[in-house]
Amino acid sequence: MSQNLKSIFIDGEAGTTGLGIRDRLAAVPELTVKSIAPEKRKDPAARKEMMAGVDLVVLCLPDDAAKESVALADELGDGAPKIVDAATAHRVAPGWVYGFAELAPGHAAKIANANRVSNPGCYPTGGIALLRPLVDAGLLAQDHPITVNAVSGYSGGGKSMIEAYEAGTAPAFELYGLGLHHKHLPELQEYARLTRRPIFVPSVGNFRQGMLVSIPLHLDLLPGKPKAADLQDALAEHYAGSTYVSVVPAGKAGGKLEPESLNDTNKLELRVFGDDTLKQAVLVAKLDNLGKGASGAAVQNIRLMLGLAEA
Repeated sequence: MSQNLKSIFIDGEAGTTGLGIRDRLAAVPELTVKSIAPEKRKDPAARKEMMAGVDLVVLCLPDDAAKESVALADELGDGAPKIVDAATAHRVAPGWVYGFAELAPGHAAKIANANRVSNPGCYPTGGIALLRPLVDAGLLAQDHPITVNAVSGYSGGGKSMIEAYEAGTAPAFELYGLGLHHKHLPELQEYARLTRRPIFVPSVGNFRQGMLVSIPLHLDLLPGKPKAADLQDALAEHYAGSTYVSVVPAGKAGGKLEPESLNDTNKLELRVFGDDTLKQAVLVAKLDNLGKGASGAAVQNIRLMLGLAEA
């Protein structure tokens, strides 16, 4: 049995995403995680040697460091491992497959056959999940002006933000990214198939993890002037049979929604709140920013790439 184990090296395992991936992989008996000595984590030769001895490397690093790690792996030639990059560095890069398995029919198979997979950002996971099926179904024009609003738990903000919230020195709620150049915008636009750059307004609240992504729409400005039910039906058809993504009737939410109920899962819930008399709707995605928005998605991609069952 042990001879059949697939081996993983997490380059940057000490960070929030790396620790989350390691914890989740501990529950997968077909996989084993190999670690580098702490004093060698920034030693290129030691990291390259580690890469040469595993089946797959997960990069949980800043963008520049992630690019350096890919260069090290490329030096191994035919002996290079498969790579899942959890950084932003390769999410729209040529030759990389975007790691949202539910993106389109057959996309999970593309991930399974890929050597280089870019793990999605947490906010784009929710936004793309809501928008891409509607664009593909012709219910949303690619050049439609889109605004994406989102709130995340503070665990997605990095070490300094986590420390500030846990010390009680951070604000209860904060908008950020108001310079309109958030790093998640390129992948959001690319994989939602939007030709017009969307406006993205992220925010953080005083809770550790969980996320809501919401997109308001005027139904009478959409092609064919669909009803809210038409949008929900298109989402339901797109994700029919999905292991992790579900479309939930909005009525069950009672007109309000909280962000934390999917924490510590790889689930993603989508809802359409609408009023056809007002000709308005709000699309909402709920997920764990550390789950389907980070570590959970990475493990899903790892399983696909190493020939294991997706769930």
